[in-house]
Amino acid sequence: MTPTKAVITAANPAEQHLPLQTITDSNGETKSALQIILDDLFSASLESAAVIIVPGSRDAYAAAAGPYNNRLQFIEQAAPLGYGHAVWCARDYTGDDPFVLLVGDHLYLSNSGESCVKQLLAVAAQRNCQVSAVQATHESQLHLYGTVGASRVTGDDHLFEVHTIIEKPTPTLAEQDLIIPGLRHGNYLCFFGMHVLSPKVMQLLDQMVTDIPPGKTLGFSPTLALVAGSERFLAAQLDGTRFNLGERYGLLRAQVALALAGPHRDEVLTSLVELLATTK
Repeated sequence: MTPTKAVITAANPAEQHLPLQTITDSNGETKSALQIILDDLFSASLESAAVIIVPGSRDAYAAAAGPYNNRLQFIEQAAPLGYGHAVWCARDYTGDDPFVLLVGDHLYLSNSGESCVKQLLAVAAQRNCQVSAVQATHESQLHLYGTVGASRVTGDDHLFEVHTIIEKPTPTLAEQDLIIPGLRHGNYLCFFGMHVLSPKVMQLLDQMVTDIPPGKTLGFSPTLALVAGSERFLAAQLDGTRFNLGERYGLLRAQVALALAGPHRDEVLTSLVELLATTK
């Protein structure tokens, strides 16, 4: 499975500002978080992307996209009907094609020579199936993420066959249904905010959107759970780290990590040491 399209969700009214924030990348260039996400996408040979946005924010997002504006399609989610509904808004854009799905409030830092997007695309192409990136996450953070129950793929310690997906489980529920042998105690495989998905996902969302009860929203994890129950669905533990910009100090953590990964590492370390020495 080799997609050429991507969908970036940024339509949560409470978090729409996060992709628009500026940050200094590893090369010392100041960019929006959105542009850093797009740097990774388009360097991985994807051709275009749709960004799902809050009504009235098109101009701000177009400005934040920088040089990539002509490769983007902005799609407004008319009402905040949930993450699944936000993904469904891109159905006409994705059509019958597979696509990469990213959340707009996360940044990613690879620990290898390949970006996290490239790593995930390589798995999808090699295994020819849907793949979600996951990261070992402490149980104190389970309330923020969809979490998978899975078994390890023979011969590859970083790949897992997904059989269960639960959105934001409690630690008690996770301990009962989502333990992965070999992970550190109290850690679970939570979504990384990055997926390679087939057109079937949009077909399922199409069916589910018509049944949203009044006053309710459509999540996305239940759709992925249906996919996992009907066809091969892998989770891949990538060689990298996600940074959730919506967490407390999330932007700060992402900024420090990016700075330390670049050519100005010594300068940054010196500044941090000086700051630690002078701050009480």
